[in-house]
Order: sequence, then structure tokens, then C-alpha cells
Amino acid sequence: MNDFKKKIRKKLIDLNFDFVGFTEPTVDDKSSEELKKFLDKNHYGEMKWLKKHYEKKINPKLIWNEVKTIIVLGLNYCPNHNPLYKNKINDIANISVYANNKDYHKIIFEKLKFFQKWLKLNHKIESKIFVDTAPIMEKYFAKKTGIGWQGKHTNVVSKKFGSWLFLSEIFLPIKVSFDLPSIDNCGTCNDCKKICPTNALKDDYKIEARKCISYLTIEYKGPVPQSLRKKIGNKIYGCDDCLAVCPWNKFSETTKNQNFLSTNDNKKLSYFLNFNKNKFNEYFKDSPIKRIGWITFLRNVILAIGNSKSEVFITKLTKFLDHENPIIRGIVIWSLNEILREKQKNPNFFKDIKKKEKNNYVLYELNTLDQ
Repeated sequence: MNDFKKKIRKKLIDLNFDFVGFTEPTVDDKSSEELKKFLDKNHYGEMKWLKKHYEKKINPKLIWNEVKTIIVLGLNYCPNHNPLYKNKINDIANISVYANNKDYHKIIFEKLKFFQKWLKLNHKIESKIFVDTAPIMEKYFAKKTGIGWQGKHTNVVSKKFGSWLFLSEIFLPIKVSFDLPSIDNCGTCNDCKKICPTNALKDDYKIEARKCISYLTIEYKGPVPQSLRKKIGNKIYGCDDCLAVCPWNKFSETTKNQNFLSTNDNKKLSYFLNFNKNKFNEYFKDSPIKRIGWITFLRNVILAIGNSKSEVFITKLTKFLDHENPIIRGIVIWSLNEILREKQKNPNFFKDIKKKEKNNYVLYELNTLDQ
């Protein structure tokens, strides 16, 4: 069986995966209980599927009853520069590293499908493959395979790849010898907790999703809480701060996969403000950004423009005051007010807007302008 394990590992390495680890498909009681506590506190925000699929997350056999081994794969996506520098450029559209090129889900899934066919054709073995497509505790299983440990920022940290790893899984119906787990190497370091703009990492190894910028700009579709808007800065899709500051990144090497190297870096906020729905869908057709939809993306761009305090956006923003979606009208009002207040200008036109506005949420935004 060890020879077969070597064949599997070699095949996956040949497919350019950077790490291949094997573990048993069980979750210990402590980890199950910690997940339950997280869910009971509703720290998952609107990601209700986390609670819905709790039983599957703690028991992979409910996903596929035949599974006897879980293969965890790691793919390095380390950027060729530290993305933290973008936080200081107000008019830049700050997009998370992983979304600055091709959609990693599609790239990895094609590799896994190739392996799956090879496994069935050459060894008559069925398998199941997953890239964020099933309720799997992938960080937990990653640690069990030795790929790395779950850092205080709640993401996997590797001694070799730092915080820049895409994870995916293969379920096998046969038992293959398991690898040794990783140990925690965060020590007393709290850099990720200190840098988090919204204090979403208040406790070690725990995150309150409702405060996380990645959650707010990707998963959350409603009005971003006013108390968090300024802390988002110029980020329009995701946030890499806690990943980028990790000291273990000093050992990582830039990814060799051209599909993961940045192509959208340093685009101006004004560039995306000129988009419409069709252009958004076309521009991001191969990107994970397309998944959040045009309205959420536009909301994020307009919020970041408000944080830029740049007067050049006033005319363009004003055109969105009549937008059909109240989420957009509301964030436009907030952003315009931020810019006008910075320039000490009196936004008299808000009074006229208030007279004709019927939506309760937008009226709330208007009523809080002077508070």
C-alpha cells in the first residue's frame, strides 16, 4: 500500500500540487465542540450553510459513506510582492491576492478531474473531489496531514509556504497510511490579530465573520455597518492583511503558476466605477469576483471611494443617487457625505433627495448624515 501511496503522491505532484498529505476521515470531539460553539455564537454572519451542514462537517462519511482516506492538497499562490503596500494608496482598487487572476476553483478542479480519471482508469478506484464544494473542515484535515497548522488568523500556515496556500481534497474508498499532523508554530506572535482593521480576530484562533472584511465584501450582501466602513479603506474584494503580515511568509517562494500571479493589480477605483453589469460580467468572467455579482461589487467600489475622500468622484457618484437598488443609493449617500464633509462643503442636495426617497434603509442613511 505504501507503493500505491507513492504513486498517488507522484501523480499529484506531477500535476503541480505543492503538497500532498493523507489522513483519516474523522474529527475529534474537541474540534467538533469548538465548531459548535462558534456556530452557537452566530459569528458566521449570513453564511447559514455553516450551521446547516454542521453534522456533515464533523463526519465526512455523511458526505460520502465510503471514504476511508482523505487526501489534502496544497497549491502555493504566494504573490511576488507584499500586498500590504496597497492599503496606503487611497485611489487604488484593493483586491485580495487570490482573486487578481484566474478563478482558482476552476484551475484546481481541472487538475483533480484529471487525477480522478487516472485513478479510475489505471487502478479501478472511485473517488470524490472537492474545491470549496462541500462542508469539509479542510483546515482541520490539513493540519492532520502535516501541511501546516491553523494560525491565529484561522487560516492554514505552513513553514514552507507561509499563509499562501489553496486547499482541496480527494476522498478515497481505501485506506492509505496516514501522515503525521503538524504542530502549532504561532508561539507568542500576534501580528495577524494586531493588524486586523476591524478587530475580527479578537481571540486566538477564532474569527468573528461579521467583522471580517473578506466576509463583508464577498459574502455579505446588505448595507455594510457604518461602524466598519472607514476601516475597510480601499478594499473592494477581500482582505489579505492578516495573511500578509505572517512572519512565516519569509520562507515562501512566489508561485510558479501563472494563473495565480496578479494581472489586476493597481487598477484605479475610477476604472471600475465606469463599469456596468455587462462589463462587470465580461471583465470578471474567469475570476472568483464574478460570484459576488454586480451590485455587491459596485457597493464595495463606492464605499472605497468614500474612504478615498477624493473630490474627483463627486460628479460620477451623484449619477448613482437615482439607482434602482437601495443598497447602492444608500452607500452613495454615505460616500458623498464623506467626501463633501472632508472638503467642508454643504451637501444641500441631500435635503431634496430626502423629500422624494421612500425606502426606509436609504432614509436611515440620510437621517444619520448629521450625527
